[in-house]
Amino acid sequence: MNRTRHPPAPPQTSPPDPTQKPVSLRIEDLGKFYGQGAAARPVFRHLNLTVAPGEFVAIVGESGVGKSTLLNCMAGLDDWDEGRVLLGAHDLGTMDAEQRALWRRANVGFVFQAFHVLPHLDVAQNVGLPLMLLGQHAHMKARVAHMLEAVGLEGLGQRLPQQLSGGQLQRVAIARALVHRPGLLLADEPTGNLDPGTAAKVMELLLAESRAQGATLVLVTHSEAAAGLADRRLHLTQDGFR
Repeated sequence: MNRTRHPPAPPQTSPPDPTQKPVSLRIEDLGKFYGQGAAARPVFRHLNLTVAPGEFVAIVGESGVGKSTLLNCMAGLDDWDEGRVLLGAHDLGTMDAEQRALWRRANVGFVFQAFHVLPHLDVAQNVGLPLMLLGQHAHMKARVAHMLEAVGLEGLGQRLPQQLSGGQLQRVAIARALVHRPGLLLADEPTGNLDPGTAAKVMELLLAESRAQGATLVLVTHSEAAAGLADRRLHLTQDGFR
């Protein structure tokens, strides 16, 4: 096999941000394999996808088909073996690990199934992490307060994560993902740990906030209800989208 290795309550919404630049996403003949040589087996291959700036695309598929791995490739967190990943004018395959990390920090927001909030930081500190990493300290307090209000957590900024419910923790994760106004939002099973009622409210919030900020949204999910909210729904297989 010839492979080219690339370098490693209705929610309140934020007011539109005229400086926001939603990111286009293009995947060209993308392939990723486990193993080497004749023993290599594809996670997926021949993937082609274009996501327009501001579009919401949901990706569904069987467990183990590589949905989360694909999302990680989109962010440059994982390497791939064939093809290209282009975010706006940037070809992630031409960047080294540090360049990818710096670009990702400024332009990408993540929401995961497991929340990934830091237990030793309070809610406001967790939400403000992207701004702190970007050195935007001057705007942190006001922006964090605005996002907590937007996701229905006003007044809870001083609480620790263990004092919140699962639904509230996912709201913290959404606020953190959007506080720095990223052009691209990637969500990996964001309602997987929630009951149906809470899941519906979280998806409503996620969609409302991403729309309000103009972010491009790619969602990986097993939930047909969540996928049904998308502009497009794609089914991932080892041999491409259908």
